[in-house]
Amino acid sequence: MIIAIDGPAASGKGTLAKRLAAHYGFRHLDTGVIYRAVAHALLTTGVDLKDEARAAQVALTLDSATFDNPALKSQTVGSAASVVSALPKVREALVAFQRQFASQPPGAVLDGRDIGTVICPDAAVKIYVVADPRIRAQRRTLEALSRGEPADEAAVLADILARDERDQNRPIAPLKQAPDAILLDNSHLDIESGVRAAIDIVEAVRAGRQRV
Repeated sequence: MIIAIDGPAASGKGTLAKRLAAHYGFRHLDTGVIYRAVAHALLTTGVDLKDEARAAQVALTLDSATFDNPALKSQTVGSAASVVSALPKVREALVAFQRQFASQPPGAVLDGRDIGTVICPDAAVKIYVVADPRIRAQRRTLEALSRGEPADEAAVLADILARDERDQNRPIAPLKQAPDAILLDNSHLDIESGVRAAIDIVEAVRAGRQRV
């Protein structure tokens, strides 16, 4: 069983996905980390983020052991990842990785921005998680401050809006809700309420399919 979690960054989808995976005993993949890892590698080596050939080469040689690097969570890397993710050859290189992960038993929960539309269009359950941009900015700012990083909420909000605009309008795999995805507005839900709402959605979909 594959559960696809999509939506804008800092909407809470990452936490929901991780908790859903733990609840059902499934494997979890934050696909945004993959693009962040590519972006971080390019930044640390001084390669132009729009150098598609070099970026694709990095994507093909990613080491999953680097996905836990705290540096990948920085705002700088996040913004760079949004640029890198728009490169067709990079996306092509990483699609196979994501699909292979999703196909492994006993099941998987993948979260990103094109899981239900491109990576796993046949996922059993698709949830599109959103939150008010201002709330997302507050969350992202608090996360940065908790890591000891300086953060200006107004600047974070501007970056979030710019990333959304870029991701929603990119020609390859734009950020959008799949027609059969269920919308979950996480603006005013705490972690536990959000997870419970997501589990309820999964169970409702499963029950509906069992009745067919």
